[in-house]
Amino acid sequence: MKKIALLLMGCGGVGRQLLHHIVSCRSLHAKKGVHLRVVGVCDSKSLVVTSDVLTGELDDAFLSELCRLKSNGSSLSSLSDFGECRVYANSESNNTILEIAALVGKSTGLAFVDCSASSETIGLITQVVDLGCCIVLANKKPLTSRTEDYEKLFSYPRYIRHESTVGAGLPVIASLNRMLSSGDTIHRITGSLSGTLGYVMSEIERGKRLSDVVKAAKSLGFTEPDPRDDLSGMDVGRKALILARLLGRHIDMDSIKIESLYPKEMGPDFMSVEEFLDNGILLLDNDVQERVKKASMNGNVLRYVCVIEGTRCEVGIQELPNNSALGRLRGSDNVLEIYSRCYSEQPLVIQGAGAGNDTTAAGVLADILDIQDLFS
Repeated sequence: MKKIALLLMGCGGVGRQLLHHIVSCRSLHAKKGVHLRVVGVCDSKSLVVTSDVLTGELDDAFLSELCRLKSNGSSLSSLSDFGECRVYANSESNNTILEIAALVGKSTGLAFVDCSASSETIGLITQVVDLGCCIVLANKKPLTSRTEDYEKLFSYPRYIRHESTVGAGLPVIASLNRMLSSGDTIHRITGSLSGTLGYVMSEIERGKRLSDVVKAAKSLGFTEPDPRDDLSGMDVGRKALILARLLGRHIDMDSIKIESLYPKEMGPDFMSVEEFLDNGILLLDNDVQERVKKASMNGNVLRYVCVIEGTRCEVGIQELPNNSALGRLRGSDNVLEIYSRCYSEQPLVIQGAGAGNDTTAAGVLADILDIQDLFS
């Protein structure tokens, strides 16, 4: 049985779902000769570690209790009396993690998994990868930070996996890597990479007002607590940057043209969430409806997409043929069209659920198992 030591950063929805998947898949993994040994879990305030990181683990009952406490909003520090573990405050976490990475990494190898949404993990990850650890990311921030940080991570390309940073569990990164490795030149990528904005645009196409659609999406839990986090396009911009860098573009976030669906004067610095939903967004309805009408007259539909082609990398509303894969998109699915030498006339199309804790965590787990051959 190959035992893979794992340290998890982030106990939000994705992190907790990953732990649930690890526990529920024990028998499946055992048949494959693999056991995931969770040695530590960290949130923004605390780090909990098994008392013996070389041979021990946080057992399944402990992990289930951890998930229960975190889903109730409790701190990891409350686990100090539950099982054999050590709990460290935030101020001690980074040094402790580096000590674990050095010790376990040199011994059997360590999978360092970042399911947080924090940019503060970037410095830690660039140190951990130097210690010979494998990196698995659901967090987009480390891949969209400074070019030098990105290049530092990918100086060890076999030791990093990040499928879930674009399209949740969809095989986007894996497909692009296979194409690039085979020498297939990729000419153009067009993708709807936000389930929220995909839903918004397809509902607007049906004649609904932007303000009504956004409010409905928020009530259904499709948006962030502040819908402007989705409507700004920044999340799609980060995904576009990850794809562009994968294709070899040496660019940063400020190189990407990003269209926000609301003007600066309706931003969080000027309006509360309530003011935006009650008054601000109503002022955007007419303009959006005019754009929908104009596209329809051209036989097209509007979609919020990223476009990567040559030196062009931009994110925003585009008119697209209504019979294309993106034009036919409905609901919150993600769709990616890839044009290359081998897929020049008809693009390679990847479509499916591109959001959700379950699908994202499943993608992370698949990435962890994908690197098992790197462990002794």
